[in-house]
Amino acid sequence: QVQLVESGGGLVQAGGSLRLSCVASGIIFSINSMGWYRRAPGKQRELVAVISSGGSTNSADSVKGRFTISRDNAKNTVYLQMNSLKPEDTAVYYCHAEVRVTPIRKFDDYWGQGTQVTVSS
Repeated sequence: QVQLVESGGGLVQAGGSLRLSCVASGIIFSINSMGWYRRAPGKQRELVAVISSGGSTNSADSVKGRFTISRDNAKNTVYLQMNSLKPEDTAVYYCHAEVRVTPIRKFDDYWGQGTQVTVSS
C-alpha cells in the first residue's frame, strides 16, 4: 500500500507565498513522475506542474514564472513553491505519483487526499 500525504496549504493574501509538500510512503520500489494538480470550485481538475524522476519539469501556463516544482528522491517527496499567489489559484491541490511497488510490476497512479489553498484578494 502506498500513501501520499500533502501538507502546507492554508489561507494567504494575494501576492503571498506558500510551499506545499507531499511525502510518499509505504511499499515503494521506485517512483516515476510526481506532480501537483488542482481543482477549483466548479471546475475540473487540472495539471499544475509535474516533475520526472530525472528532474525534468512541466507546468501549466497559468503558473509559469510563479510556481516551482522540485523533488527529493531520497525522501520520496515532491514540493511546490507557490509565489505571487492570485485569488484564481484558490483550489484543492492534489499530489500525484506514479509508483512501482515491485521490480516487475507496472507503475500505478496514486493520489493524496488534497490540501486546500485559499488566496484572498
